[in-house]
Amino acid sequence: MDPVTALRTMERQGTSTADALALFDSLPPVQVDQMLGNWHGAEVATGSPLDGVLELSGWHGKRYHSAEDAHPLVMEGRRGLFAINPALVPMGPAMRTAPLLLRLKLGGVVRALLPLAKTGKPAARLRMVEYRGVVSGTMVYDALPVNDHFRRVDEDTLFGAMDLRGLDSPFMFTLHRED
Repeated sequence: MDPVTALRTMERQGTSTADALALFDSLPPVQVDQMLGNWHGAEVATGSPLDGVLELSGWHGKRYHSAEDAHPLVMEGRRGLFAINPALVPMGPAMRTAPLLLRLKLGGVVRALLPLAKTGKPAARLRMVEYRGVVSGTMVYDALPVNDHFRRVDEDTLFGAMDLRGLDSPFMFTLHRED
């Protein structure tokens, strides 16, 4: 199966972390300049404690204006798209309460609170970083112990592995170019 089809299947059906990482590791690196633009994101469910949380919160994707101007959390709101400051998102409590938030379907509450974290300032930078033995484009958060590592599926698709301190395995997701 070609990587694009494999990734689309994983987006729809979910997969194991091992299979997601096997596909990730098979893909070529992406250069920072190839990452610039607006991206729509999708989760790849692997059994991570974060599965479903971004979707529940109204996550749309990411914006990369330059290597120094990256917006990691672009959300969908009543008035359109907006970026939030990840430093204002309590990652520890979010990870601990994710199953409860999902079970109680509290997405509306979460989405109602997110505009309080709205920002126009960049909250991350893009760098070439080695991860799993390959140097590739990585988004480094300014205020959180998080790196989003990417591999290139095709010109308009990236496969991401969010490496978060305290998470046993990466949270997997895709980005699809909107430009």
